[in-house]
Amino acid sequence: MLRRYQYRLYPTKDQEPLIAKHLGCCRFVYNWALNLKNTAYHDGGISLSRYDLTNQLPALKEELPWLKEVNAQSLQQSIIHLSRAFTNFFEGRGEAPTFKQKHAPEQAFTVPQSYTVDFKQGTVKLPKIGTLKVKYHRTFVGTMKSATVIRQSTGRYFLSIVVEDGRKPPQPADPIPDQTVGIDLGLAHYAILSTGDAVANPKYLRNAQTRLTVLQRRLDRKQKGSRNRNKARLKVARCHQKIADQRKDFQHQLSSRLVRENQALAVESLNVDGMVKNHSLAKAISDAGWGTFLSMLAYKCRAAGKTLLKIGVFEPSSKTCSVCGYRKADLTLKDREWTCPDCGTTHDRDLNAAVNIKQFALAGAERAEEPVDSLPLGRGMKQEAPCVSWG
Repeated sequence: MLRRYQYRLYPTKDQEPLIAKHLGCCRFVYNWALNLKNTAYHDGGISLSRYDLTNQLPALKEELPWLKEVNAQSLQQSIIHLSRAFTNFFEGRGEAPTFKQKHAPEQAFTVPQSYTVDFKQGTVKLPKIGTLKVKYHRTFVGTMKSATVIRQSTGRYFLSIVVEDGRKPPQPADPIPDQTVGIDLGLAHYAILSTGDAVANPKYLRNAQTRLTVLQRRLDRKQKGSRNRNKARLKVARCHQKIADQRKDFQHQLSSRLVRENQALAVESLNVDGMVKNHSLAKAISDAGWGTFLSMLAYKCRAAGKTLLKIGVFEPSSKTCSVCGYRKADLTLKDREWTCPDCGTTHDRDLNAAVNIKQFALAGAERAEEPVDSLPLGRGMKQEAPCVSWG
């Protein structure tokens, strides 16, 4: 089974330009290949494979000698990434590939082989860059498949290593109703469980909004191109990065706890792109990061041999009475509590939805040939790497 380990990387001042050169050259090759592929298809209806593009790479390096200053395998890996992006697009797992930007918040390049990891010395040796200091907070055992260097807009560097540990993922058992929990994601509470437990919404972006507004105003007052503007830009980027780190840590802890404590989980498929069109809730929905959280649940369930069930986007989980099955068609978003006119039960909207999600999912699992249904990624939901992250 593939696992991904991520560590903090500390390059020296002399090594940072070498990393920047690799990032720039890999981005150039990716954009060059994307332009070549798009042009061939639109002009002649020809679909260039990754092998066609790789075969043209030596001629490009002769035309542009500065491409020879970086690791050749990293350039080839950029074309492989483009090929995978098109595959994900055609199979409905992602958006159409676009050109990479020079000032993207996060940039990366991959070294498929010829690198050396030293846990005792706390270093990694990368071709044409040298030996870099790494903070290994945990070790691993297995065959290393690739190493990726990531640079964030805040100036932080990370090393992400994909490892094949040789183990097969455990097969999930049939879902047991008493050990299955329905999860209703929301804004007032981040999640309501069918057991009645409520997980508070931390609202990291909202809590940092005042500080972020001050920093953004200071940035707007700085002269473009000045060193002071660059310092102000870094402060804004670090504030955004802190919010993202807090949200990611919260989602990891919550998803790990839910997977660890339950035999099966039931969730609702969400159309995040459609939800954010509601401008009054768009910022709060983006701050919640539901798509990333559901992706975490999916890969952690696969790694732990747990069952992840899902129901469709249009299932009336909030409008259906979880006791008698009566459907209240005129229920609005403002109605947080409602009483069933058929059986007289008073429902909390979110708790009732969580119970219904569990019931609908279990009913669907009984009709399916296989109990496990992988979570479909709709538009607006980020596709995670096809390996388990243990960073």
